[in-house]
Amino acid sequence: MDAQGRGRADDIDPADQWVLNPNTGDYELRLENSAPQSTVPGPRSRRTAGETASPRGRTAPGRERKGTPQEAPEPGVPGPRRRRAPEGPPPGRRKGRPKKSRGKKILLWTGGTMAFLLVGTSTAGYLYWKHLNGNITSVSDDGAGTGGFSKDRAINVLLVGTDKRTGDGNDGYGDSDSPGHADTTVLLHVSKDRTNATAMSIPRDLITDIPDCPTTQEDGSTKVIPGTLNTRFNESLGQEGRTPSCTMRTVTALTGVKMDHFMIADFNAVKTLTTAVDGVDVCLAKDIDDPDSHLKLSKGEHSIQGEEALAFVRTRHSVGFGGDLSRIEIQQQFLSSLMRKLKSNDTLTSPTKLLKLAEAGTKALTVDSKISSITKLRDLGTELGKFPTKNLSFTTVPVADNPTEKVKATVVLQEAKAKEMFALIKDDVSLTAVKQEKKKEKAAEAARLKGSKADPAEVRVRVLNGGAVAGSAQETLNWLQLEEGVTKSENAGNAGATLKKTTVEYAPDQADQARRLADLMGLSGSAMKPGKSVTNSQGLPAITLTLGEDFKGAGVSLTTPSTAPEDVEKSTADKVECAK
Repeated sequence: MDAQGRGRADDIDPADQWVLNPNTGDYELRLENSAPQSTVPGPRSRRTAGETASPRGRTAPGRERKGTPQEAPEPGVPGPRRRRAPEGPPPGRRKGRPKKSRGKKILLWTGGTMAFLLVGTSTAGYLYWKHLNGNITSVSDDGAGTGGFSKDRAINVLLVGTDKRTGDGNDGYGDSDSPGHADTTVLLHVSKDRTNATAMSIPRDLITDIPDCPTTQEDGSTKVIPGTLNTRFNESLGQEGRTPSCTMRTVTALTGVKMDHFMIADFNAVKTLTTAVDGVDVCLAKDIDDPDSHLKLSKGEHSIQGEEALAFVRTRHSVGFGGDLSRIEIQQQFLSSLMRKLKSNDTLTSPTKLLKLAEAGTKALTVDSKISSITKLRDLGTELGKFPTKNLSFTTVPVADNPTEKVKATVVLQEAKAKEMFALIKDDVSLTAVKQEKKKEKAAEAARLKGSKADPAEVRVRVLNGGAVAGSAQETLNWLQLEEGVTKSENAGNAGATLKKTTVEYAPDQADQARRLADLMGLSGSAMKPGKSVTNSQGLPAITLTLGEDFKGAGVSLTTPSTAPEDVEKSTADKVECAK
């Protein structure tokens, strides 16, 4: 970008314009042949060749500042500020020593073909807002998502790396005539309380069903692309004209987890982003010389970037068992290292790296249209960046070799383990030992289950459907009356609102009835909602059972596990592991 922030983008790297002001100890944006500027990289005024600047960055007396009017900042984004530079170094501050940033640092965390994106807030205003906004490519989610993330619930983002050949220098990668596939896919789940996250990899060779996919065409019309049964997961993107929204639908059909957003990256993402942070540290347990991925590294630790980083995440024949599952493991190691690098002080305190990351990140990704601006990405990133490194767990969908194949090329779900894994994500259970609730709150919930329980025949309950499949209220009513002896129960129809979790609401003098119903239903203390009594069809007081989206069928326990099973294979982002 040139001095006005437009044009000649290849002549001057914006990151190179940040310099240390020895008088203030601040990094400031200083353009060539100009006086110190505001520390805010917002819109800047033009100055004609004949104008001069005063020592404090203002036009000389008697000269009117010329140029385009200052543009109003985007809503919610602080506008540029100018402040008077002091005559000398502030008292007590060592001259030339950068001071720590006030407020939150800008954090852009992105990885290549299976990347994460975190764009944090900054008190310093917006960062080349219009320029970066113009870098972003977006595609409609075609109604496959939730409509957007929310601060008061868990967040699910689908991260997809495509093998479509795009960009300069990528002639040796991918299929030259292919629209690409979902080559690498990660479901990133961030907990409701933002204390932890799970990154679950989905193997590209997993045999699954791809549903029918309504897809927006270039002319704005919608075309339904027919689904395909028993096919590779990676065909959910690119093939038959399928867009990322179809990959979202496929993941939801597979896991039961609905996505809030998606982010797509190609080969260039790994190369540009690792270069922006001056390399990512990786470790190998043996020498590798892979002619297919072009990776050649000796045993031990290395810092990789650019082409070498891309080769690292693409290698598979030289690690593990030589298949895609081995490649997933090495990619997870890479992502863990990338996260540690991006959250290090070395990155967060470097204006040069931050600006290069912003440039590379916004150019490398294609996102859904609901997060197609820097402001929306920043808001999402603020939520995604709250959990500590040690509480980010990497895992893979439990799979096994396809038993129908003599030559093993694809995999199938290990049904029992996979369903358990999907349930952990849907129920917001961390794979790490994280206390997701305050001790007092958890104790209060447990206390609701303690005490006497009414006889089933004395439980008077109205059953409503608040998100379960159609017919669930009647199914539950039949089960309660015929099998559990809760004869004073009735079907009250639809709740009128959708609930994620099944709940029991009751008045204080109905607690014994609520405890009996919770025992029969297999409900945890969190499902118990002390409140008020309602009146049933006979005009008598009753408790209310509202079936939520988590309802699995009459008689199926709804107790959510507080921890993940010990046999779940996982790794955490804070630990260094060497690829074998």
